Amino acid sequence: MQQNSLPEKPLVLSYLGLRKAVGIIGLALPFVLAIGKLLTDGPGILNSISSYYYSGMRNVFVGSLCAIGMFLMSYKGYERKDDIAGDLACMFVIGTALFPPAPGLNPTSQERFIGALHLVFAASFFITLTYFSLFLFRKTDLQKGPTRRKLQRNSVYAVCGYTMLCALVLIVLVKQLPGDSALMKLDPVFWLESLAVVAFGMSWLTRGEALIKDET
Repeated sequence: MQQNSLPEKPLVLSYLGLRKAVGIIGLALPFVLAIGKLLTDGPGILNSISSYYYSGMRNVFVGSLCAIGMFLMSYKGYERKDDIAGDLACMFVIGTALFPPAPGLNPTSQERFIGALHLVFAASFFITLTYFSLFLFRKTDLQKGPTRRKLQRNSVYAVCGYTMLCALVLIVLVKQLPGDSALMKLDPVFWLESLAVVAFGMSWLTRGEALIKDET
């Protein structure tokens, strides 16, 4: 019996480490991009996370998204729907990395088309992550029932999921404002995107039991 259970522990630790890695990259990404841009290109916050593609942090931006995509492709859940969601999230985040946003000044029709694909992939990625947090992560074994720590983690998943959802809605609303409005000068899209990415990171860190670990 002990011999059969020995290989399971490394596998469990591997999956937990995978989830933690996804969470750490997501949690750190906005801060790394902003600080890195400060060191490489000078002070100032860009108007969105995607805009860092056109800064000295391009490789960090693309590399981080591709790393998240590879982790998500390797993610295996308890049911087929978990695997499908992970594969879709991988496809969406890789698409976000490979199709850059349209440049700010006089983009060509091709650049606008590629930029539109970038927005579709990015929005689909966050919608899939919201689905993870609000539905997949909160599932519980009905035969055992939720533990006290599981209930606490479910609360974190709910907060993170609704935070991402609200941030996406607010981004859509903010983008309807005139570009010269006073609010747009505060770069609200960057801060809302950062909030969504941090919520994504917190959700996956919790899933990896870096936060609110089970007592046994």
